[in-house]
Amino acid sequence: MEGKDLDHKKYSFNKSAQQNTHFETILNSIADGVFTIDLDFNIRYFNRAAEKITGVSKDQALGQKCFDVFRANICQTSCALGETMQTGSQGINIPINILNSQGERISASVSTSVLTGDQEEIIGGVEIFRDLTTVETLRKKISNQYRFEDIISKNYAIQRIFDILPDIATSGSTILIEGPSGSGKELFARAIHNASGQHGDFVAVNCAALPDTLLESELFGYKKGAFTEAKKDKPGRFARAAGGTLFLDEIGDISTALQVKLLRVLQEKEYEPLGATASMKTDAHIITSTNRILSELVARGSFREDLFYRLNVIKIELPPLSSRREDIPLLIQNFIQKFNILKGKEIKGISDNALNILMRYNFPGNIRELENVIEFAFVLCRGDIIKTKHLSRDIQDGAIKSTAGEHRSAPPQLDRAEKNAIVAALDRHRGHRGKTAEYLKIDKSTLWRKMKKYGVE
Repeated sequence: MEGKDLDHKKYSFNKSAQQNTHFETILNSIADGVFTIDLDFNIRYFNRAAEKITGVSKDQALGQKCFDVFRANICQTSCALGETMQTGSQGINIPINILNSQGERISASVSTSVLTGDQEEIIGGVEIFRDLTTVETLRKKISNQYRFEDIISKNYAIQRIFDILPDIATSGSTILIEGPSGSGKELFARAIHNASGQHGDFVAVNCAALPDTLLESELFGYKKGAFTEAKKDKPGRFARAAGGTLFLDEIGDISTALQVKLLRVLQEKEYEPLGATASMKTDAHIITSTNRILSELVARGSFREDLFYRLNVIKIELPPLSSRREDIPLLIQNFIQKFNILKGKEIKGISDNALNILMRYNFPGNIRELENVIEFAFVLCRGDIIKTKHLSRDIQDGAIKSTAGEHRSAPPQLDRAEKNAIVAALDRHRGHRGKTAEYLKIDKSTLWRKMKKYGVE
C-alpha cells in the first residue's frame, strides 16, 4: 500500500514537473515579455522575451526588485502591477516607456494580473509587456508618408501637391492658393515658406479682416506725421517680411484702389509707406490665397486682370474636405494627439460608430470645422475613446442629411454606370482592391465604401 502511495506521489510530482516545463516552453516561445513577482516585489520568473526587451538576463533578474530591472516610467509613481496586487483588478494594455540595459527608451504596453495560491489568496503578480517599437516605427513611417510639414493627407490631389511643393518653394515665383475657407491655405503657405530656405520671417495678414485705409497702412507702414495719430514711424508687413514671405490671405476681398498699389509692388519690387517721400525696396516672397475664384471676379470686373496674372504665376487648388474623406481618420488622430497635449488628457481614439458619422458628414467648414468637432468631443469625453454621444446633435443630424442627399443626388443611370465600372475594374485586376483603386484613381477606402453601397462582393 505504501509502495502504491509512493508511486502515486512520484507520478504526481513528475506530472507537475512536466507541466511546469511545458508551460515554461510556451512562455519562452511567445514574443511578449512575462515576469512574475512575490509580495515583496522580487522577480520569481523571467521569460526569454523579457530578457530580449530589457537587455537583462534571467539569471540577473531573478531575486531582484522588479523596478530595478523593469525600469518603466510608471514604476516609481503609479506602478500598475502594485495597484493590481492591491485592488485585484487587472490592468490592460497600459502605454508605458521602458529604459533597457543600454539606456535606450522603448515604447511598450503592459497588462497585469494577480497570482493566487491554493486557497485563492494573492501570493504575487504577473506582468505581460509588449515591445511597440516596431509598431511605432511603422506608424511614423506611414504618418511621414502622408505628411508634409504640418499638413496631413493621403488624398491623391494633395499628394501631387506634396510632390511639387519643394520646387515651388525654391522658385521665388508668386503663388496663388485657391480653396474654400478652412481647407488649410495658410498651412500650405507656411509649409512653402519653411521649405524655401529663406532667412526672413513668415508674415501673414488677413485682407478681409481690415478696412481699406487700415490695410494699406498695415501693408506699407507709415512715417511720423503721415496722419494725426502717427507719432512715430511704423514699418509695415512688407518691411517685416524682408528676406522672408508675405502671405496675403483672402486677396480677392481688397478694393480696386489697393489692387493698383499692390500691382506696382509686384511689378517694381518697391513701395511707398504712407507719408514717405521715397520708395522702399522689397524682396519678400509673395503668397496669396482666396476662398473665391479670382478668374470669375476678373470676368465680373471686380478684380484687375493685370494683377490676377501677376498673382497667378503658380496656382495651387485645394479641394474641400468633403472631396478628400479618406483624410478624415488621419486628421482626427492628429487632432487627438494635439488636444491630448493641450488639455492633459489621454484619449486613444474614436469609436467606429462616431467615425462613421464623421465620414458621412459634409463639413462645410472643412478641416477647421473637424478640428472644432474633436475639441468639442474632448470637453465631453471622460474616458479614453470618443463616442457618438460626444458629438454634437448638429453633426449627427448633418450626417443623416448628407447621406440622404447623396442618395437623392445621383440618378439611377449614373449609379448603374459607376457600379458597372467598379465591377469591370475588379474583374480586370482579379478582385485586388489596391490595384483596382489605383486603376480607378480613387482611394481604397473610397472603393470599399462604393462597393458596400452597390453590394459588390
